[in-house]
Amino acid sequence: MARIIDGTHSNIVGEYLKKARITAGLSQKELSEKLETEAVYVCRGSVSRIENGTRTITDIEIDAISKVLKVSLDYLFGR
Repeated sequence: MARIIDGTHSNIVGEYLKKARITAGLSQKELSEKLETEAVYVCRGSVSRIENGTRTITDIEIDAISKVLKVSLDYLFGR
């Protein structure tokens, strides 16, 4: 499946995910573990790559992250 990227970043939510994770007081590993409670498996390294924009992210992952971090999808998309 082709993925749409801008050539530099593979997602637009990374910086907002990082801010929300830090505000929630979670490490990348802790976020990864909490995502498992939503049946979404994203390792700590993948969380890091999402945050720095080098890994794409699925709609299911974004939804689970918003629930775990208690932020809106609009926030994660920078709206």
